[in-house]
Amino acid sequence: MTEYATLAGGCFWCTEAVFKDVIGVESVESGYIGGHVENPTYQAVCNGSTGHAEAIRIGFDPAQLHYGDLLDIFFATHDPTQLNRQGNDVGTQYRSAIFPETVMQEEQANQAIARAQTDQSKPIVTTIETPEGVGAEWYPAEGYHQDYWESSGRSNPYCMAVIPPKLQKLRKSFAARAKSMATA
Repeated sequence: MTEYATLAGGCFWCTEAVFKDVIGVESVESGYIGGHVENPTYQAVCNGSTGHAEAIRIGFDPAQLHYGDLLDIFFATHDPTQLNRQGNDVGTQYRSAIFPETVMQEEQANQAIARAQTDQSKPIVTTIETPEGVGAEWYPAEGYHQDYWESSGRSNPYCMAVIPPKLQKLRKSFAARAKSMATA
C-alpha cells in the first residue's frame, strides 16, 4: 500500500528530480501546502502572499523505503540550516519544512531532525508543520511544473546549476537507494 510524504526543501523542480531517482518512490508531485489561500497559483505562491511552500508529495512503497529514510535523503540533499531560502531562492515559499500526515510521521520527523543535526555545524531550521483548514490542503502545481527536470530542466540554466549537484549527493551518500545507480 502506498504511503505519502510531503516535504518542502526549496524549489520543487529540484527536490522532485532527486526523489524521482529513489528506489521505492512510486510518484512525485510538485505542489503547494501550508498557506492560507485556497487554490493558489504559482505566481501568487512565488510572490510570497499566500503563505504556501513549494513542496513535493512523494508516494512511496513502505516495504521498500521507510519514511525515515526519505527524510534522511531530504536532509542530505538540501540545506536545512537556511531560514526561508535555498540558495538564490528567498522567501517563506522556499522554506525547509516537513508536513507529516500522521502522528508517527511527526515523531519520525523529529527523530530525523535530531539525526541530521549531528552532521550540521549550524542549527537546523526545518519546521514540522501540521496545519489545519486551508493550510493542510495539498494543491498540485500547474501541469508544466510536473516532471520538470525530465521535460524542461536540462535546458534551464538554473536547474542545470542546482539539480546535478543534488543528484550527485544522492548517488554518493545513498548509492543503494538511487535508481540510477542500480541500473549503472
